[in-house]
Amino acid sequence: MSGREGVFAGDDPFELLRRWMDEAKLSEINDPDAAALATVDESLLPNVRMVLLRIVGTNDVVFFTNYTSTKAKEIEGAGKAALALHWKSLRRQVRVRGPVVKESGELADDYFASRSLGSRLGAWASDQSSPLSSRQELEDRLAHATETHGHTPPRPDFWGGYRLSPIEMEFWRDGEHRLHDRFVWRRATPNDQWNVTRLFP
Repeated sequence: MSGREGVFAGDDPFELLRRWMDEAKLSEINDPDAAALATVDESLLPNVRMVLLRIVGTNDVVFFTNYTSTKAKEIEGAGKAALALHWKSLRRQVRVRGPVVKESGELADDYFASRSLGSRLGAWASDQSSPLSSRQELEDRLAHATETHGHTPPRPDFWGGYRLSPIEMEFWRDGEHRLHDRFVWRRATPNDQWNVTRLFP
């Protein structure tokens, strides 16, 4: 593939994504794994918000959330989503989109256990995306969760992961005079081979 050397080198887009994220860890001030997650509601109105892309696997990526949240309901409704990661320090971007399924097994348990105690208790306290009458109500719910679960809160059954299996991954690097470098990896299904195309900026 002519021109796909340097930061674009390699035949595996997941390995390339991991490499770019590792480089971002050295230069981004906060959350180099932060990604904008795009979903649509029943009327096809888009929604976008930031999540943390915690796992880049061999054929998919995984993020975690509350299963009662708006994002989760929209994922369940459409069965697909898109992610975008942008690193200002590297002047690079990655876009990912494809079908999504729940990840509520051992991987979700292990990730939940790795979180700070406060984050684990916070997951129990928050009815994510639902109306909240006051900050005090949230603090009362946190106090109740702490009293109930102590220092070893288990993963709630309403909290877990989502596994996105990309059918498209685009890698972008800023270029002088806005003549950027863009390569898109596409496949018909998550089980097919990738085709790589260079795009105009």
